[in-house]
Amino acid sequence: MTTTTQLITPAEETIISKIYLIRGQKVMIDRDLANLYGVETKQLKRQVKRNIDRFPEDFMFELSAEEFQEWRSQIGTSNSNEGDKMGLRYAPYVFTEQGVAMLSSVLNSERAIKVNIQIMRIYTKMREMFMTNQEILLKLEQLENKTAGYDKDIQLIFKYLKQLITPSEQTNRLRIGFRRQDEKD
Repeated sequence: MTTTTQLITPAEETIISKIYLIRGQKVMIDRDLANLYGVETKQLKRQVKRNIDRFPEDFMFELSAEEFQEWRSQIGTSNSNEGDKMGLRYAPYVFTEQGVAMLSSVLNSERAIKVNIQIMRIYTKMREMFMTNQEILLKLEQLENKTAGYDKDIQLIFKYLKQLITPSEQTNRLRIGFRRQDEKD
């Protein structure tokens, strides 16, 4: 009798919470990816270093000292000893969407493949949501541009409507039309 281990893939919310915006790019930190893949961070980094040609600067980069400190403050690690235990002694590698996709070629476990597929689907959903929002913003801008020239026309219409509603100052006008003989001017 063989036992099969069922792979549990992380929830979408878990993956989304691991995506950061650094240098204007959506990236994932090496330690978070290692955790999702079920490997140690040093193993992930070792595989990346062995295959460094697959990871150009637009796929993966190391955080600068300032970025590293800012990121550490965001995740709430103020104690340096605690940070050391969490693998935060060195600035982490961060992976763009293409870098995460490339990781599937260097980490060849079944879990890594399944998690990578899930991450790619989330990146795709995020891109689709962004494009939908961009389309809505573009349509609103077009509508705004279309109606921008009508302000003066609308004000003019209101001015004439007010003139029609308010009684005229000329009350002693001659009436136009037929008069009966019993009526006087």
